Amino acid sequence: MNLITSRDNPLLKAIRRLAQDTTGYRKQGQFWLEGDHLCRAAVERGVQPLHTVLTESFWQEQGTYWATLSDQVIVIPDALFTTLSGLESPARMGFVVAWTEGGTILSDAPTVVLDRLQDAGNVGAILRCASAFGYRQVMAIKGTAALWSPKVLRAGMGAHFGLHLMESVGEDDVAKLTVPVMTTSSHQGPYLHDLLKQATLPRQCAWIFGHEGQGVSDKLMMLASQKVRIAQPGGEESLNVATAAAICLHASATALG
Repeated sequence: MNLITSRDNPLLKAIRRLAQDTTGYRKQGQFWLEGDHLCRAAVERGVQPLHTVLTESFWQEQGTYWATLSDQVIVIPDALFTTLSGLESPARMGFVVAWTEGGTILSDAPTVVLDRLQDAGNVGAILRCASAFGYRQVMAIKGTAALWSPKVLRAGMGAHFGLHLMESVGEDDVAKLTVPVMTTSSHQGPYLHDLLKQATLPRQCAWIFGHEGQGVSDKLMMLASQKVRIAQPGGEESLNVATAAAICLHASATALG
């Protein structure tokens, strides 16, 4: 165990950048996980932290367990930990984990494509749905909120570690997918529930979900083999994109087609 009390310690300054810079992981090749629930989810998926950072109070309560997970255990005063966190309600522990880029496209994998989604909460929620409903790959079009930023990681609640994630992809990359490409539309295509009744909704497919205000781009719309509408009998103009994603991904996961 290494006790650090200075906020100017080089390691703490590096962690602070990871925690507060949404794209800092790309420069440092590491990302920051904060909170015992999220860190436990990572451990269960086989993640090995480079550094485990604990507050003094957390070390006294649970240090014996967390000290076994990393060769580098850092303990800092509780007040100092709050200067690291970029969250409104800082936790009392976190991991520094090595990060690498996504690699090659899995052309035949059930996939979620995120088209310039801006809200970290929406992105994280969709990652959770993708993992829960059996999607293996998430492709983020350039302009989408950084997938490994602390806020997206927090909203994803461990989903990242069961998915093949690719960032800064383009329309040409989406065109390489060999599974049927689906997208939602407010005015085109059959209703999702009708496709389910007719057993014509594919289980193995790719769903595209678009920007919160602008929706799916015209170029990506052209790649879709099927445009689908979600029935809204209550009369609302549109659904939150994460809500729409949950409906569509669950429908495909339970489809007979």
